[in-house]
Amino acid sequence: MPEVCRVASAGLAVLTAVALTACDVVVGGIQNLDKLGGRATDTWTRTYPVEAGGRLAVVNTNGRIDVEAYDGSTIEVKAEKVARALSDDAAKDLLQMLEISEQASAREVRLQTRHRRRITGGSVEVRYHVRAPKTVKLDVETTNGAIQLVGMRAEVQAETVNGGVTARDLGGALKASTVNGPLQIALADVPADISLETTNGGIRLTLPENAKADISANVTNGGISLSGLDQADVREKTRRRLEARLNGGGPRITLETTNGGIRISGR
Repeated sequence: MPEVCRVASAGLAVLTAVALTACDVVVGGIQNLDKLGGRATDTWTRTYPVEAGGRLAVVNTNGRIDVEAYDGSTIEVKAEKVARALSDDAAKDLLQMLEISEQASAREVRLQTRHRRRITGGSVEVRYHVRAPKTVKLDVETTNGAIQLVGMRAEVQAETVNGGVTARDLGGALKASTVNGPLQIALADVPADISLETTNGGIRLTLPENAKADISANVTNGGISLSGLDQADVREKTRRRLEARLNGGGPRITLETTNGGIRISGR
C-alpha cells in the first residue's frame, strides 16, 4: 500500500490528530486544500461482463470507493477524477498525471489508480462508484478515503487507512480493516467467518437475531456492549473482552480495536 501520513496521538488512550489528506500535496507550504482555487474533473466509465463467482479488485490511492450490488451480469464503473491546484490550468495539468490501469477477463476485473509522476503543486483523487453482480467476489483497497458496500453476497475484503468502512446487507465472508476510522457493518446473514479490525475508531456490528456465530471481541481503550440478541450465550464478558455463542454457534466473528468501543446488536 502507498506511504501514508503519520498519525499523532497524545494521552494514554486518545487519538488527537489524524492526517486525512494525501502526503504528496506540496503547494508552497499550503496545507489547507480550501486555499486551492483551481479545480478540474474528468469522468472515466467502463462496463465489464463477468461470470458468476468472478472477482473484482479496485486499488485506489486518494479517494473513496462505493460498491452497490444488483442482479445483473456486468460490472459498471464510474470513476470521477478530481484535481485541485492554485489555478484551473494547473489543475488540468495535474489531472493528466492520473490514470487507471485495467485488466479484465470474464473471471476477474482489476482496476488500479496510478500516478504518472509524483504529484506536486496540488492534490488529486479518484472516486469510484461501482455496480456489481451480487455474487462477485470483492477486494477493495484505498489509502485516503472511505469505503461503502451494499448488498454483496460473496466474500468481501475491504481495506483503508484514513477513512471508515460502511457496509449493509452483506451475506458472505467479510474481512474489513482500517487504521483511522470507524467500521459500521450490518449483515444480512453470517454464512462464513467475519473479521473486523481498526486501530483508532469504533466498531458497530448489526446481526440478524437468528444468526449462528461464535463472537470474539477485544478492545484496548474502550468498552464492549451486546444487545438485542436474546439467544446469546455469553462465555466471558469484561470491559475489554467478550466471548459469546449465538444460537448454538457457527462461523467465527472476530472484532478488534485499540482506541474505540465495540457495539454488537441484533435486528
